[in-house]
Amino acid sequence: MSEPYAEDNLLDRLSDGDTLELHYDRVRERERELVSRRLRMSGGRVLSVGCGWHPGRHLFPKSAWQMTGVELEQSWIDLLVQGGDLDDGFAGRGGELDRLADGSFDVVLYRLVLHHIAYRESLAPALAEAARLLRPGGALVAVEPGSWHPVGAALGLANRAGLGTKVHGTPDDIPLSPWRLDAEARAAGLAPELHAVTYSWRRLPARAQRVLHLLDAPLGSRPRTAPFGHTLLLLARA
Repeated sequence: MSEPYAEDNLLDRLSDGDTLELHYDRVRERERELVSRRLRMSGGRVLSVGCGWHPGRHLFPKSAWQMTGVELEQSWIDLLVQGGDLDDGFAGRGGELDRLADGSFDVVLYRLVLHHIAYRESLAPALAEAARLLRPGGALVAVEPGSWHPVGAALGLANRAGLGTKVHGTPDDIPLSPWRLDAEARAAGLAPELHAVTYSWRRLPARAQRVLHLLDAPLGSRPRTAPFGHTLLLLARA
């Protein structure tokens, strides 16, 4: 679903691997915290759309959740099934999963996928499909970069200037407006709530990241401050 990534870009040349891993660890920790607190389900069936190499097992452990993955290449699905990360899956694309029955999942997960879709087309088909696939009381969970954070705003400007690939490696890594996420979910018939996963950025020095981490819990679920997160979590119930 994503465009080719150019590794020789400005931000990667300036970044340190340790600071990246610190950020990724923090994001996974906060995702687990938010999903555990707000989803309020102990198990069920998850559909991970655009699952890539990381389908979201840190959020939905195998002991309690059956996970079906969807990715463009069947070979990716096969490797994830063999490795135990997925229970099953198939090649497909979000918004075109007609083979799946209505109301067949408790959770539909789009983890860092919707912004790639938004680069090419409307989000409406993917979200309407998620609403169709969810059982009553089920939830769409989406994790996306936010456009109201200073970094998101700057990347948006770079993209509009045609500098996306040179600055951050790809033209389709586009931050999404929290208003858009909320409105698209409501248009699909879902009841959304928005949280900031973190206010930090993976390129910052470790000390600066840790300082910003202190804001995540107290501000990340408040309606007035959550939309300004660097990484956003949308939980939208059927």
